[in-house]
Amino acid sequence: MNKTRIYLVVEATFLLVTACKKEDASSKIDANATEIAPASPDAVVPTPTPTTAQTTSQPEQVQPNAQPVAPPSRPTTQMTFSKKEHNFGEIKQGDKVSHFFTFKNTGKNDLIISNATGSCGCTVPEFPKEPIKPGKSGKMKVTFDSTGKTGQQSKTVTVTANTEKGTEILTVKSTIKGGEPKITTTTTTTPAPSAIPETLAKPQ
Repeated sequence: MNKTRIYLVVEATFLLVTACKKEDASSKIDANATEIAPASPDAVVPTPTPTTAQTTSQPEQVQPNAQPVAPPSRPTTQMTFSKKEHNFGEIKQGDKVSHFFTFKNTGKNDLIISNATGSCGCTVPEFPKEPIKPGKSGKMKVTFDSTGKTGQQSKTVTVTANTEKGTEILTVKSTIKGGEPKITTTTTTTPAPSAIPETLAKPQ
């Protein structure tokens, strides 16, 4: 009988202690719990901020209105010719005559001749390809071919270089003597005689 009472007392005590612990735990949860409102359908989801690693790994975008950077211009200098015009005088048709134009770099930078062209195929210039240092001189050969030409002739050579003007003009002149004049041949066709009527051809 005593054992039964002791057992009941122990069991009641155990149940009481367990109930107290559950109540304490639920009270702690209720105290620390915060009320969470249901999500609104109009709520805006915040955009995640990219990390430093993400921003550095992406290529830099070019602005659409960015202006291209112009390449640095070549420094200019001055090109001074002893004379810019030469007259060969009277020459015979078919002669090929040449003249050397002398020039000097009177500027402070290297003189670079990029091109030289004649006004026609009969005038051919030859120019130095290497840079001309400041204070140094150079020569340009101009050859004129008088084949097929007569009378007074005036041809030009355009020199392109890194001068302030960009181009220089040279002129060669000549008077061509001799040569056969061009002969234009025309052919005249005589019409064939018309047929004589038979009535007129037969004697009466």
